[in-house]
Amino acid sequence: MNGDQGAAGNGVPASGRLQQLFEGRRLTPTQRRIAHCMVRRAADAPFLSSVELAELAGVSQPSVTRFAVALGFDGYPALRRHLREVPATAPAPGEGEAAPPNAYQQAVRAEIDNLRHLAELLADPEPVERAGRLLASSPTLPVLGLRAASAQARGFAYFAAKVHPDVRLLDESGSMLSDRLEAAARAGANVLLCFALPRHPRELADALEQARGAGLRVITVADSAFAPVAGPDDLLLPAAVGTGLAFDTACAPMLLGRVLLEAMCDGLPDAQARLEEFDARAAARGLFLD
Repeated sequence: MNGDQGAAGNGVPASGRLQQLFEGRRLTPTQRRIAHCMVRRAADAPFLSSVELAELAGVSQPSVTRFAVALGFDGYPALRRHLREVPATAPAPGEGEAAPPNAYQQAVRAEIDNLRHLAELLADPEPVERAGRLLASSPTLPVLGLRAASAQARGFAYFAAKVHPDVRLLDESGSMLSDRLEAAARAGANVLLCFALPRHPRELADALEQARGAGLRVITVADSAFAPVAGPDDLLLPAAVGTGLAFDTACAPMLLGRVLLEAMCDGLPDAQARLEEFDARAAARGLFLD
């Protein structure tokens, strides 16, 4: 059976119909693994038992059931019945037409859409400019990011340290995080920059409550304006993540972090001088190959 044809020989490719079914869903990594397996075995998917699909995807059979429920079905039999019964609504690609995008291409295109949406939000630069001024004004700048968001926080902190006199990366949880938040507040911090990406750790919410209790203004780069860790008085800047692969992609949050860096530099009168000093030291030490 051809993997690009629908189970009943209808016009739209089965893989495309599956991708439409999964698109925009908030799935766990295990559930995305099942989704990718179904796309790869699109022609067979409507005829696989839950046990067979679990074996192909390398997951447990209950995970397949939970996957079907996450898609809005009563269980896996209802999902399989849907795949057998849904008719095609678009013609198959004709001679010389481009093939439908595969799962990897769709993930890239979804990220491009996220970046376009971010560009539209930045048509009003006032929230980012206000955040940049707040970041620049804080004598000590703690940057928080746990688990999936730690890479975004680390990237921001790395560059921010070149222009800001006291940047403190907070990317570990537990009692040490609480200690370091207290130390930042005692050192004069009045702002906390937080990167909050799904899945949002419970300990992140606890850390933000501590920061607010210490009088820090929280600026959050989050995947949504409705992120569960956001407080009513926070300055929240949304940037969507991509959900088309087994693990979220965060191109838009990363770019928004760089935009915030630019806005912060605009509020630091000696930012350019600090960058030039760093370049001179780097050249003297031979830090870089180019």
